Amino acid sequence: MKPFTGLFDFSQQPDYKSEILAGLTVAMTMIPESLSFAILAGFPPLVGLYAAFIMGLVTAVFGGRPGMVSGGAGATAVVLIALMQSHGLEYVFAAVLLAGVLQLLVGVFKLGKFIRLVPQPVMYGFVNGLAVIIFMSQFRQFKTMAGSELVWMSGHPLWIMIGLVALTIAIVIFFPKITKKIPASLVAIIVVFALVLALGIPTRTVKDIAAVGGGFPPFHLPQVPFTFETLQVVFPYALIMAGVGLTESLLTLNLVDEMTGTRGNSNREAMAQGGANMLNGIFFGMGGCAMIAQTFVNLSAGAKLRLSGIIASLTILAVVLFGAPVIERLPMAALTGVMLMVAISTFEWASFRIINKMPRADIFVGMLVAVITVWLHNLALAVLIGVIISALVFAWESAKRIRARKYTDENGIKHYEIYGPLFFGSVVTFSEKFDVANDPTEVIIDFKDSRIADMSGIEALNKLTERYRQADKKLHLRHLSADCRQLLKDAASVIDVNIIEDPEYMVAVK
Repeated sequence: MKPFTGLFDFSQQPDYKSEILAGLTVAMTMIPESLSFAILAGFPPLVGLYAAFIMGLVTAVFGGRPGMVSGGAGATAVVLIALMQSHGLEYVFAAVLLAGVLQLLVGVFKLGKFIRLVPQPVMYGFVNGLAVIIFMSQFRQFKTMAGSELVWMSGHPLWIMIGLVALTIAIVIFFPKITKKIPASLVAIIVVFALVLALGIPTRTVKDIAAVGGGFPPFHLPQVPFTFETLQVVFPYALIMAGVGLTESLLTLNLVDEMTGTRGNSNREAMAQGGANMLNGIFFGMGGCAMIAQTFVNLSAGAKLRLSGIIASLTILAVVLFGAPVIERLPMAALTGVMLMVAISTFEWASFRIINKMPRADIFVGMLVAVITVWLHNLALAVLIGVIISALVFAWESAKRIRARKYTDENGIKHYEIYGPLFFGSVVTFSEKFDVANDPTEVIIDFKDSRIADMSGIEALNKLTERYRQADKKLHLRHLSADCRQLLKDAASVIDVNIIEDPEYMVAVK
């Protein structure tokens, strides 16, 4: 049977048990993370749970591939911290709504493929910087209010907090050695919760931060002035959030593609992410993106279809509707311990193992992206700078590789066989290869192993042609590929070169 409207593939016989259990497992891992990320950003915890429900449901149904899980993620929450502190929650909702619009436009105009331009060192720096931010932000939970100021805990409250966090971390580390069928983070939260209740341990709970109980996500247009001044405030955060969310989501899609040997649709994923964030902006959610850890949990639990993601999101909604009294009594120490382990597992420790095998430029790019991410909390800017530097390094290395093999045939014609691309970075080296003054009256440049890549290359040929013309010598071009010929044809008004037709030679164009 053919897929219904392109969303569900009924040709596969679903394993309902695996799909349902995977969905429940994902939900139990998303709830503590969504709560922790919302609290980290200063939002009401319920805003995080609404985001997990909305993002999870919309992207599970309409996303670019089965198996991916989206929710209220730390990458996007971190971006909005400064806006929350300076302008409040309503401006956050406006930024989330606008970010969704931007992401939707990326999908509509089919720009999702450009995520392939992000180099691996940039991703190492991005992920490591995000992990450091999450880790450092947890130290806030070790502070308490003294009057109107936040001060470090001391005495028994501090030791209780440290002990409960340490217990949570220990359970997350060692419980998988017993079984991996139940999420270790969920077990850790349950054990610490039960211990606090049974022994009456005095410690901070979620209720001390904010109430969690609620109904269905309420319709709520952002209460902000619809003015240009508001747009000036909101747009930078929306742009950063959209960029960060799409970067993490589409990279997660690529990772799942590699793991499953299948191909997802990046543009459809971008539209689903955009639509979900737009709904978040008007239904009291903090927005989000794909969650790498939960996606891996979902796949490892045996999920192959969209059903598991739908089950996970509906489970989170059920918890909001009926489980608030329990969630509000969760110890903050348990959530802090889970988030510390999330940060540790997010960090790309493999980057240390291969650091002595990486080019120096890649090491520099990775470290720079991580520093910018931690210092400015601007993940999109960090990725953009990393991509630009990587592109410049590539251009420089490519520019050094252009070569010319020279010889004179039996007819006295001098040949220059060019190797390497002719583009803005290599035009100077290219021009230095020619000896116009001492060359014979006829010269041929052979581009069989080269290509003209941009306008700078065309201009270099134009200047070289003019130099030979002034010396009363003829310059011909041979073995130009179809795209190079088209490039020269388009620039015919600014360049006049002689192209030798060679019907026996064909350049393969992919």
